Amino acid sequence: MNARETAWRLFANELNGSTTSLKGDEEMSPFYVVTRLGAVVNRVLIAGVLTEKENMGSDEEPLWRGRIQDVSGSFFINVGKFQPEAAAAMADLEAPCFIAVVGKVRTYNADDGRVFVSVRPETVVEIDESVRKQWILSAAQSLWSRLIRMKKAIAISSTSEKELIDAGFTEEEAKGIDIALNQYGTPESSTYIKIIQDALRMLLPDNNIDFGFPEDVGPDEIDIEPVQNVAERQDMEDAVLRIIIELDHDGKGAPRDEVEREAEAEGISANELEEISDTLMDKGLIYEPDLRRLKHIPY
Repeated sequence: MNARETAWRLFANELNGSTTSLKGDEEMSPFYVVTRLGAVVNRVLIAGVLTEKENMGSDEEPLWRGRIQDVSGSFFINVGKFQPEAAAAMADLEAPCFIAVVGKVRTYNADDGRVFVSVRPETVVEIDESVRKQWILSAAQSLWSRLIRMKKAIAISSTSEKELIDAGFTEEEAKGIDIALNQYGTPESSTYIKIIQDALRMLLPDNNIDFGFPEDVGPDEIDIEPVQNVAERQDMEDAVLRIIIELDHDGKGAPRDEVEREAEAEGISANELEEISDTLMDKGLIYEPDLRRLKHIPY
């Protein structure tokens, strides 16, 4: 591996789904997370909406924790005294806002066996919407490339590291794909196809567009929603977003119970509202100031 690691552009879904890590035997050996698509990740460049930040330390020695939403989920960052520039930047930020972070990945093993991934920032900067859109496009292109590489690898009779290298993969690509397939099995490509479509829709004026992605992108069956269903879903998302904006009378957010009543009056059930709220949060359009309110993130 290179002394200065590449900062991968990854969506939260792929990073958070990683449970396999690599570390050398030496004390200063770099730490890597291996994703389900075979990315061997030490550093990342992420961007999205900072929806939450909290100082878990003290004024003299702050320990900032933050949540950043992209189109697929949330990144979690931890900034302490060993990252003074990033900590100073976090202190000046006011959520919600667009930010970009370069940092190293870390994992935490919970008592129940679950593995959580977080990012320890080296730099934190506030950005505007245009920079965020550039990152979304770059991350979508990167994800698509990994999907195609994984498809080509699975098509080879043997997916050992040596066979992959002989087939034209780089040593790093072969190592990551070999580990990913052995640790996770064949990835569900439909999950990543949906992320790419959601990402591209955010960049285009017509977010109901059908991109016509081919289904032959992996060995598993891909079920892409019909255009009509996508349009109906978008109408429901637009309705919920409008309700949240209209019910935010004091700038503190729309009360959840009032949102639920208004949504039900428009034919949106409580379960559908919960799913749509999660989708709007994943897209960085709303956030939760507290458990009883939903608030629009103005661009």
